[in-house]
Parts: sequence; structure tokens; C-alpha cells
Amino acid sequence: MSVIIEKSSAFVFDLLKKKLPDNFIYHNYTHTQRVVKSLCEIIEHTEGLTEDQIEVLKIAAWFHDTGYTKGCENHETSSVELAKEFLESQSYPKEKTEAVCRCIMDTRFDVCPTDLLGKIMRDADASHFAKDYYEEASEFLRLEYKLQGKENYSVKNWRKLNIKLLSQDHEYYTDYAIRNWTPLKEKNLLNLLEKQKKDLGKLEKERQKAKIKDESPERAIQSMFRVTMQNHLKLSDIADTKANILLSVNAIIISLVLSNLISKLDSPSNQHLILPSLILTLSSVVSIVFAILSTRPKITSGEFTREEVEAKKINVLFFGNFHKMPFEQFKWAVGEIIQEKSMVYEALTRDLYYLGVVLHKKYRLLRITYNAFMVGIIISVISFIISFFFLKP
Repeated sequence: MSVIIEKSSAFVFDLLKKKLPDNFIYHNYTHTQRVVKSLCEIIEHTEGLTEDQIEVLKIAAWFHDTGYTKGCENHETSSVELAKEFLESQSYPKEKTEAVCRCIMDTRFDVCPTDLLGKIMRDADASHFAKDYYEEASEFLRLEYKLQGKENYSVKNWRKLNIKLLSQDHEYYTDYAIRNWTPLKEKNLLNLLEKQKKDLGKLEKERQKAKIKDESPERAIQSMFRVTMQNHLKLSDIADTKANILLSVNAIIISLVLSNLISKLDSPSNQHLILPSLILTLSSVVSIVFAILSTRPKITSGEFTREEVEAKKINVLFFGNFHKMPFEQFKWAVGEIIQEKSMVYEALTRDLYYLGVVLHKKYRLLRITYNAFMVGIIISVISFIISFFFLKP
């Protein structure tokens, strides 16, 4: 641990011990220690952080709630002022001091962090949602509001607010928190729902669960992508099945023509059947060609560049764009996407769009195939009728 981090820890301990009112039973030194511990957990599993960035994050974690010593109103701003005053007294570099201040401000719940340090700081501050001490911490926060005269929530109303918070209002931002803490947060949410079930009864519990699902935009968006993707894949399967049927039917027709008619056309008495047989064969060949075109896979490069990923010009999720790439480069590209929820949705949207483009081409060629088959059969039948009744020797 660097000297400045040790000094920051000692300063915050003394500050909270001497100036933090006793009615702060949640936002106290224990909470700060937990945030620092969670921050170290994320840092340990995050690649690419420099020593300076780690130092900035740890200092910000120690100072992020010190502003409560000056009151609850805009405590993040007060925390920034205290951190800046302390770091200036330690001759800490101005650039790094500003980075500490930005990290502290990113802990505001109404702010969506945009850089990696802000995301790490935000997830560390909200790590208790995924911890086994979540219920204890939540109860302390409820009592803190009561002691300070802010709100006097009942246990049932507080539970209802926390269910809404965990299911709709909160999300983790870092890869580590998304993978490891989101399932634990959902487990805590499930425990809250189970307790609510005892309060409201089984029927009321089902209504609340349905309401939570309906009010969650994330679920609606995910359902939209899932259902639309499934529909597109079903349509693609249907198109391939139709093309295979036409291939089989026309192959049988050509086999029959070659085996039964061609050998008999040498006879002068069957000369009138040459044209109808030719029309039937050609229409079957045309149908087969277009059926093959509708199912023929497109050859892709199998590689993309970092510039294409950063410029959002490539569909990373399509196998044809990455099958020739090293795993590490593909892993990096996926990591770039999942850093932001908007990029995930953009990738899914791009995948959905190009799948639709392929579907359009399939069905356009399939329509031509059916038209060629239909017209060819009709003309062939008419030709055979004319040949038998009017051109037969």
C-alpha cells in the first residue's frame, strides 16, 4: 500500500470518528471499509489498470462518504472538497486529485459512469446489493433515515422500495460485477420477494412479480430481441426447407424426363414431344439453380480489425466475421461490447438487421424459384396437351 493511501485511510478514520454524527449507523466507517474491500476485489479481477489508477480508486473509496460529516445535502460535493483539501496538503499531483474527485462524483445514483474508473467506483459503492450482509446493511439504512428524521419507512414499504431498486433501478457496470455479483444480487432480490409473499399472500405475490416484470424495460427489450431473433431463425429454416423441397421435386422431374422421355424421342412418332420435354427440363433446371442460390452460404473474410470494432462498423456476433481470428482478439472485441449496455443492444440490433437482409435475399430467390417452377409446369402441361392433340403425327 502506498504512503498516500495509508495517510488517506488514517485521515478518514479520524475524521469519521470525531465529526460523523452518531445517527449515521449505515454511512459510517464500516460501510467505507466494505466499499474499499469490494473495490480491491474488482481491481484484482480487472486487467489493464495502472498503479496510478489503482491509487486514485482507493483514495476515492476512502473519501467517498466523508461529506456526511458536513451534512446529507450534496454530500458527494462535500466529500470532493474534503478529499481535495487533504490531497493538496499532501502535495498530491493535481491531475490525480481531479481523477479522485471524478470517481467520488460517479458514486451519485443519478449519474451513469462513462469511464472504467467511474464504473469500478460505482460498483464498489453498490456491492452490498450482492453480499450476504445485504439485509443487515439495508435495515441499518432504513433506521438511519428514521433517526435523521428523513423518512419513517415501515418494513413492508422499505422491502417494496428495495425490490424496485434491485429489479429496475440498479445495474452493475464492470465485467467482474456483472458476471459475479449480478447473480448474488438476484438471489437477494428473490429473498425479498419470498418475504413479501408472506406479507401479501400467494396471490398478491404473483401480482407483484408480474408488475415488476412489466415495469422493467430491460425485460421488455430482451424479450423483444429474443422473440424477434427466434422468428427470424424460424423464417430462415422455413426458407431452407422450401428450397430443399423444390430441389427434390425438380431433381425427380429431371430424372423421370431423362430416364423415360429422352430415350423415346428418337422415334419419329415422338418428335412432337421434344419441345414440351425441353420446356419441362429447362424450367426444372432454372428452379434448381435458384433454389441452390437461396440456400448457398456466403463466403466471409472471418476477420475484423480493432478499428472496425471501435467504430462500430462490424457485427462481432456473427461467426462469419471472427472464425479465422485468434481467440484473444475475439475476446477483446466481446469485452468492448459488454462494457456498455447500449453497445450490447447495438450489436444485437446489427445482428438482427443483417439476418433480416439475408432473409430478404432468401425469400426473393425463393419467390423466383416458385414462379419459375409454376410457370414452367403450366407451360409444359399446355405444350404436352397441344403436342398430343394437334401435333401428333
